Amino acid sequence: MNAITGPLLFRQGEREMVSFSTHPSRYRHWTLAVEGDVARLKLDIDEEGGIKPGYKLKLNSYDLGVDIELHDAVNRVRFEHPAVKVVVFESAKEKIWCSGANIYMLGLSTHAWKVNFCKFTNETRNGLEDSSRHEGLKSLAAVTGACAGGGYELALACDRIVMIDDRASTVSLPEVPLLGVLPGTGGLTRVTDKRKVRRDLADIFCTTSEGVRADRAKDWKLIDAHAKPQQFGQLVASEIEALRHQSSRVGAAQGITLMPLEPRIDETGYHYSTVQAQLDRAARIATITVHAPATPVEASPDAIGAAGADWWPLKLARELDDLILNLRSNELEVGTWVIRTRGDANLVMQADAVLEQHKAHWLVRETIGALRRALARLDVTSRSLIALVDQGSCFAGTLYELALACDRIYMLDVPDASDASFQAGPDAAPALQMNSANFGRYPEVNGLTRLQTRFNEDAGTIGRLQGLQDSRLRAGQALALGLVTLTPDDIDWGDEIRVMLEERASLSPDALTGMEASLRFPGKETMETRVFGRLSAWQNWIFIRPNAVGEEGALKLFGTGKKARFDWKRI
Repeated sequence: MNAITGPLLFRQGEREMVSFSTHPSRYRHWTLAVEGDVARLKLDIDEEGGIKPGYKLKLNSYDLGVDIELHDAVNRVRFEHPAVKVVVFESAKEKIWCSGANIYMLGLSTHAWKVNFCKFTNETRNGLEDSSRHEGLKSLAAVTGACAGGGYELALACDRIVMIDDRASTVSLPEVPLLGVLPGTGGLTRVTDKRKVRRDLADIFCTTSEGVRADRAKDWKLIDAHAKPQQFGQLVASEIEALRHQSSRVGAAQGITLMPLEPRIDETGYHYSTVQAQLDRAARIATITVHAPATPVEASPDAIGAAGADWWPLKLARELDDLILNLRSNELEVGTWVIRTRGDANLVMQADAVLEQHKAHWLVRETIGALRRALARLDVTSRSLIALVDQGSCFAGTLYELALACDRIYMLDVPDASDASFQAGPDAAPALQMNSANFGRYPEVNGLTRLQTRFNEDAGTIGRLQGLQDSRLRAGQALALGLVTLTPDDIDWGDEIRVMLEERASLSPDALTGMEASLRFPGKETMETRVFGRLSAWQNWIFIRPNAVGEEGALKLFGTGKKARFDWKRI
């Protein structure tokens, strides 16, 4: 049995683990109110409501638990309130909007906890921008009071930032001067890449702990507009109206209910209805199996709506996303994820055809968004990802995207199999199948499809592959086309896979993480790849440097009245 030990913690055996599943009735920090086509998310952090004991969440500061609630709330706006066009972020506390990540929490946390926290928080903010870009869900930060660090980073993720001009409210990124660390959830990158703040002004801003008031913040492009207290409500209303007209979101008046995910978690692994992960902790391997639908998915808008959260594509998106988060946070030493699929590829292709046919329908569009974000979470996960295309696999369309996210793809070659055995079905011989899902439905954080990333944007290759849509490709064909890495035959398969996994497990996980992250996004960069590839890497490094987290480091000594002692060498 899994004993609940906190609002988002549970105990499995001797281990305390994080749960990423919550519900508005359990929120301690956010309130969600919907008024027509506007949702208001108000931050009112419970100081005593930290996800772990040992610190108080003062000054509307947040920890992982606060962001898990935010992630849940935004998903509920997406699916339970499809008529909403604009989300407004506000504070319920006077003179403080959000002071960012709780510093005492960071000082008490392990390195792994800090890095996972920053990554999840990054992904939540990226998700806001993703929903704005693809589904037309716009967001507005209405800043009243001090807005610092991760609080300002949340505002930066919104489409617009407006600020009350009361001569007290400020925006700031004080991590460098106060803590000896970086703004860990995209602040530096969004200030320059998104807000287009000039480099020298950004340098001043990011080394000034007291922050910048409304008039200068507007001049420096740190906010979009400001107003005196008497006119601030009118300014917010006018911004909402403008964003309302920019939104392309056309949803039903009534959404669907997102029932809580209730995976079975035991010593063997994590078990959902569409995905499961079997753990071999001694070998440090998780074998993730994704199951095709057992029957054709609902194919009409009415039937899709009636299926709701049980519709296979949406259930897959939610369960895969939750599994990734659980494995990342709770299984730190399980460094290799082996991804397999099982089921009838015909039913995967049918589900993809429904997604394509009804992509303008609000629920289908939001489901595609959930799948896109889950796949993006897999892309930036610091684990070795290995796909095995073997007997009974159904790596077709959307499920082939799982393989394309991997560092290597191994495909079993069955040279003597009859033509009939390659026909799709739950027991079919190994084959790959592409469709429209692989040519634009799920862009990565670099703005490219996974095929474009794989082939370094070689337009000729991509064009030839588009001509092979719907074809069932055997191992030899897939290898010749570059769609897989290696194709051992049935005699060598077991030994080759075993040796490869043993070799992977023998290598330094730190070096592997750096190597994988460097290789996964070749070519052009985007703001998102820079956030993960540049900022996250530097923050990861800085989080283990004594200037920040040593006994005399700035993060450790914050609030004690003692001055940090820095090693002055530049490295």
